[in-house]
Amino acid sequence: MPTIMLADNGSSRPAATLQLRQLASRLSQQSGKTVHPVSLQHADKIGSDRLEGIPAQLLKPFMDAHLQQGEREFVLLPLFFGPSKAISSYVPQQFELLTRQHGEFTLHIAEPVYPLPQGEPVLVNIIYEHILQTAMQQSLELNNIVLVDHGSPQPQVTAVREHLVQQIQQRLPQSVKLEQAVMERRAQAAYDFNGELLQHWLIKKAQSGETSAIVALQFFLPGSHAGVGGDIVEICQQVMQQYPAFRIAICPLIAEHAALTDILLARLQSSLLTQVNEVLA
Repeated sequence: MPTIMLADNGSSRPAATLQLRQLASRLSQQSGKTVHPVSLQHADKIGSDRLEGIPAQLLKPFMDAHLQQGEREFVLLPLFFGPSKAISSYVPQQFELLTRQHGEFTLHIAEPVYPLPQGEPVLVNIIYEHILQTAMQQSLELNNIVLVDHGSPQPQVTAVREHLVQQIQQRLPQSVKLEQAVMERRAQAAYDFNGELLQHWLIKKAQSGETSAIVALQFFLPGSHAGVGGDIVEICQQVMQQYPAFRIAICPLIAEHAALTDILLARLQSSLLTQVNEVLA
């Protein structure tokens, strides 16, 4: 049985590692297999005293330790929406370094959560349900809804958000338009495809006389942008202070929805089946 890893990019905020562990634990229970939570970077900056006494695991040191114990088969489940360079570039670089140190071994990287062109209907439903839940709980109309992600200089990553928006839009009433925004983008015109900054989008709506907005999150875990203490909350609070008649409600994180483990379980089962078929071939 291969060593199974659930990998996020990593954050220096303890809440991200703690929630990653909870997600890996749920996936372990559903799959009947041990799933190890690991981060690609950053999480090693968090003191273990802020992580219930257990240090965060980083991908390379984790795999190094298991390779030293003689393990030679690994499966990586990317907690990524699409083809991030972290998966297409950083992970292969670490694989190459570890191969030089330990000799040949196998690392099967599963599909991301929202592979294109087919997408992932379960994720579409998660975000759609979060929008409806937030509107109902906050007594807001389904109006001025924006899906916000981290933002990327890579068109293939932006394409994931655009595809998601198209699919969610089909479930919303025709009178409701789902818009898009980002937390980070490069200033040059060449990166206009990336989208509008969330702060600019919110201010534009407030200045036009709108009275409310719903911010849907394309983020799995809490971090510098999303979750408690993230700058999405700060930006929304600042805009509401500047425009007191404008109410903003923020949807939950993706990992807070139980159905995310259904997606990851499907990715895991597909990866294990692929490995079996490769051996039989």
